[in-house]
Amino acid sequence: MNTAMVDRIVAATLYEGYILYPYRASSVKNQVRWTFGGVFPRAHSEAVHGADPHTATTECLLRGGHDARLEVRVRFLHVVARTAARLSHPLAHPPASHDPPPELERVATVDVDGVTHRSWEEAAERELDGGRVTLGALLTEPRMLSLSIPAGCDTQWLRTPGGTVTAALLREHEPLLVSIEVSAERVATDLARVRVAIGNVSPVSSAQITDRSAALRHALVSTHVMLGVEEGAWLSLADPPVDAAAPAAACRNTGLWPALIGEPGSADTILASPIILQDHPQLAPESPGDLFDATEIDEILSLRILTLTDTEKEEMRSADDRARAMLERTENLTQDDFMRMHGALRSTRPRIGGPDE
Repeated sequence: MNTAMVDRIVAATLYEGYILYPYRASSVKNQVRWTFGGVFPRAHSEAVHGADPHTATTECLLRGGHDARLEVRVRFLHVVARTAARLSHPLAHPPASHDPPPELERVATVDVDGVTHRSWEEAAERELDGGRVTLGALLTEPRMLSLSIPAGCDTQWLRTPGGTVTAALLREHEPLLVSIEVSAERVATDLARVRVAIGNVSPVSSAQITDRSAALRHALVSTHVMLGVEEGAWLSLADPPVDAAAPAAACRNTGLWPALIGEPGSADTILASPIILQDHPQLAPESPGDLFDATEIDEILSLRILTLTDTEKEEMRSADDRARAMLERTENLTQDDFMRMHGALRSTRPRIGGPDE
């Protein structure tokens, strides 16, 4: 697997829509988040008649013999609820693990040393490494994988310049239980259809079944599947070879779309993403960093960020660490940086006529 390349592409698509311009929690655009690649608990999905899916499936074509070795990885985001809390009684130092927990009042915002900390939903990256398996083994028997994540809570204590603990940020996540089936079938002498099916079997309480906000805490968000191969080659579903056109048309992808990753002509890595990508996608070298909205132009969004008022920028800083880093990066862009983003001419191929026309 072309790990370096696929990690760069996934880093750009995994957080698509995570927070949108004007990058403030109070913005209407950010009231409905986590819209890409959701795989919800089955009980919730069935209660809302499939409006929120509980499965995601990708089918890809592989040319190779029984000794072709496949690598499977699944990556997604897990919603983390960050809650601001105020201590009823300030502490001289953070409590130790054996100390009784201090009394906390959960609030929408808390100010510590002139910095506002807000309650918000963040995300933790999760990954299941399915290891390697031969095509011959998959043709004989599907491979079953599972990922279990227990509920958890991390506490970040907030202190004044003098060291007194006056507040905290609580980061809580709900449990997840994910099942993954990897299977294959021959569709021609040297051609196999490889299928990866992801299911969310996380238990949810009766009170959470029809509550989408609660179900999101038990969901896989922005789900991606990465497939690598040695001693074989993946085929493009968008532009398959003539002998694979019919099998390619028969592949079924639900919630995911597979694209070849790597330099043009390479065929050792597939990324199945909830966002449709062309084969061999490339990140624009002019882009200074992620803006969480790849359908926009970096220059336009960067200029818009700079037009935010000081009050709006302060809310952006307090909303999210990633938004804060984006603001600081944008404010430090030079004129040369903006000129690089201003315009770029890519290859104009194919063109009419010969190379000299």
